[in-house]
Amino acid sequence: MEPKEKKQKLNTSEIASPSLSKSLLKKKMKKQKIRESQVISSPSLLKNKDLVITSHSLANIDVGKAMKKQNDLAIFLTGLVISSVANNTNFVFSPASINTVLTMVAASSGDEESRELRSFILSFLKASSTDELNAVFREIASTVLVDGSKKGGPKVSVVNGVWMEKSLSINPSSKDLFKKFFKATFAQVDFRSKAEEVRMEVNAWASSHTNGLIKDLLPLGSVTNLTDRIYGSALYFKGAWKDKFHKSMTKHKPFYLLNGTSVSVPFMSSSEKQYIEAYDGFKVLSLPYRQGRDDTNRNFSMYFYLPNKKGELDNLLKRMTSTPGFLDSHIPEDKVKVGKFRIPKFKIEFGFEASSVFNDFDLDVSLYQKALIEIDEEGTEAAAVAAFVRCKGCRFVKTLDFVADHPFVFLIREEQTGTVLFAGQIFDPSV
Repeated sequence: MEPKEKKQKLNTSEIASPSLSKSLLKKKMKKQKIRESQVISSPSLLKNKDLVITSHSLANIDVGKAMKKQNDLAIFLTGLVISSVANNTNFVFSPASINTVLTMVAASSGDEESRELRSFILSFLKASSTDELNAVFREIASTVLVDGSKKGGPKVSVVNGVWMEKSLSINPSSKDLFKKFFKATFAQVDFRSKAEEVRMEVNAWASSHTNGLIKDLLPLGSVTNLTDRIYGSALYFKGAWKDKFHKSMTKHKPFYLLNGTSVSVPFMSSSEKQYIEAYDGFKVLSLPYRQGRDDTNRNFSMYFYLPNKKGELDNLLKRMTSTPGFLDSHIPEDKVKVGKFRIPKFKIEFGFEASSVFNDFDLDVSLYQKALIEIDEEGTEAAAVAAFVRCKGCRFVKTLDFVADHPFVFLIREEQTGTVLFAGQIFDPSV
């Protein structure tokens, strides 16, 4: 990938939601709305004075156990979205960006309405406490989301932000939480008379922190004079393959669609040994990204889950989402000789309405999600933005084929923690 000449490649996911009304405690609560970005919005935080981490220490949290729980949740949410709004179509989103923005919101405490929202988020993320979420966030922020580009590793950056209605009071502990723990920029803005200007400001912020890949995170009308706060998290990833593909070996081949037809798309190929494992009914390929010098604490890989038979992706996805620890128990450990080996180049983008997916989101909120990913012979570039708006097994085989010429699932994952940065599926790489 040429830095400025090629089209930007990436995975992007956005969350944004601009209107959470004062009726959080009413029995009839509206379901969320989602579009190109994911956001939860709520219109009244007048009494929400504190955003604090309640415990004096996160040392007692079993971070490893909490991480495994969140990683299982990531693949569960992937399956949930696919079955609800992305069946038989290309799809990508970022579980990591969703988790980050909701963790910031869950750190809220104060009035009863805020506690209601926090309780819901804890249930949605299957966490026992905000301390557990904060411990996971701290581990990911200090280990996974650290830029390694200066040492030859992947470029990784995460930038958080909070925009608060200027007429609302906020004490110093809230700012300390955002700035010191979440490393977030904090701005007091005029939602009451300049809501549209703030929306454009947040969208510009999202674009600038994703190398211009995420645009129009918050749609027109998503931020109003009832909006009290917006929480944002921008994630950017750009990694080069450890073993790059030779462009001279890229050839157009047929990719077989579920309707029985095929499309001609460019396939990358290699004769080198690969991390591939065959299981009952499917194969897994792991393509590692180049690791930074002396960076022994983490490494990133892209995973491809390919069913043996065309038309079996739904069954594979059901196994992935219903089996606890599936990702950790299906990791190719050794390089094997390959026979036929082809991976399609692709660039996809996806937006969806979360209210039809996350049915447990029974608060009066709106949630938007948008994502994009592109891979080529050099590697992958990915970005994601989330915004939360509050308003009033088989035996070892020596030689394996891995020809991804029919629909498959993919993930971008950090190996040491198991953190899933991006997830999706490919049904037609030509689109």
